[in-house]
Amino acid sequence: MITVIVNIDLYRYEIHSLLKAFYPREDVKVLTEADAVGSRKYQQIAREPFLRVVFAEKNITLSFCDGSDQRAAAVLGDLPADRKSQELKTLLKHLLYDMLSKREERTLPWGELIGIRPTKIAMQSLLDGKTVEEAAAAMEHDHLVSPGKALLSAQIAQREREILADIHYKNGYSLYVGIPFCPTTCLYCSFPSFNLALWKDRVDSYLDALEREMKACSEMMKGRVLDTVYIGGGTPTTLEPAQLERLFAMLEKYFPMENVQEFTIEAGRPDSITMDKLRVIRAHDVTRISVNPQTMKEETLRLIGRMHTVDEVRQAYAMCREAGFDNINMDMILGLPEETLEDVRDTLRQITDLSPDSLTVHSLALKRGSRMQKYIEEKGFSSIYNTDGCMELAAEAAAGMGMEPYYLYRQKNISGNLENVGYARPGKAGIYNILIMEEKQSILALGAGSISKAVFDHGRIERSDNCKDVATYIENVEEMIGRKARLGIGDSQ
Repeated sequence: MITVIVNIDLYRYEIHSLLKAFYPREDVKVLTEADAVGSRKYQQIAREPFLRVVFAEKNITLSFCDGSDQRAAAVLGDLPADRKSQELKTLLKHLLYDMLSKREERTLPWGELIGIRPTKIAMQSLLDGKTVEEAAAAMEHDHLVSPGKALLSAQIAQREREILADIHYKNGYSLYVGIPFCPTTCLYCSFPSFNLALWKDRVDSYLDALEREMKACSEMMKGRVLDTVYIGGGTPTTLEPAQLERLFAMLEKYFPMENVQEFTIEAGRPDSITMDKLRVIRAHDVTRISVNPQTMKEETLRLIGRMHTVDEVRQAYAMCREAGFDNINMDMILGLPEETLEDVRDTLRQITDLSPDSLTVHSLALKRGSRMQKYIEEKGFSSIYNTDGCMELAAEAAAGMGMEPYYLYRQKNISGNLENVGYARPGKAGIYNILIMEEKQSILALGAGSISKAVFDHGRIERSDNCKDVATYIENVEEMIGRKARLGIGDSQ
């Protein structure tokens, strides 16, 4: 365990996040001196701290407590040391990052950035009139981001501006509909996911509740333009054809679909896809579908709990093409247990052979709510392999398919301290993916486990979440509707 003692309760989250970025295998505790003195439990773990952070009147001092006498200090000038400010936070993060980099003799690809949306920083620079190159240089200087990642962020931000040029920010919104059922729950998954075999008899009751939420919330959004629709989960294609037909009919009844620029459905599990279901989906003008192998290695599919084969991935993809879909996305995950660089190379080769229209490359994120966390605890981090080299291999494969990076985000506890990147051929980018990350348009989210996001004037953002449990959602859908009414999502910008 790594323990840090801070003299006052200030910027503990930032200290914790940077330490976890350098030492992902370690449990990190950041305690105040009051914590350490006031709790017997904390007294035990704080006896020999790794690091001390002291905010004094004139300076900040950081000292390693391992006998190495390594320390660093920064003069505050006119900055108050006992109050939060952007300048104080930046000073602390740069000081700590510099100390850790020297100690470990390495840098991090994303520097001292700990947020999940680095492209928002580059986007603001572009909006302020900077060029792509100037925006990248600012990220390098202000956040110690590597030149490659800084340029990637700035290029993606520029591409996002072009893709979102026709989005209705002021009087528009996007719609997310969650279908929280799956054939099985994957080892890494922390999303709302309920085994269809156990819930088969309650799917129609779930759709009943979803329709009540749709009807009420469509009234809240009346008069506004609907730009994009995204049906996710779970796995929406676990629904039977008649249930899918009902879902689409509900959407078309309650929401204005005439101006929708993108209509996406996740068909992420190949073992949930049939031609009958695809015909229903095509009949309702869905423009984008996602078929997600995650890996094309049979042994890994078994290990992570995906009860389909690589051949079924190919069959599902071929069915989508046969059904007439001309915008097919595929997802893959880097850092899955026991996979090597050669496994990644082979997955990319097989995906290239299929030639999807877009490819989303995820770095495995270890979520507390997933069974993967338990697996790692039992097997150790040696089973997880992801490097910038893997990301570069994926970027090269995407470029070889005529794709360009169009959106990027990061997650907590992400393998290799890296990122997730979406690549797409011209005209095939996932608009909703950009909107959910850039937080410039309100998102109305319906169904169990979904989170609505209201964007108000001056960039203020507020959220309203639906309960994750399906039974609780069905029984309390009126409360979920009330939450959105209180949020005022219909009054957002």
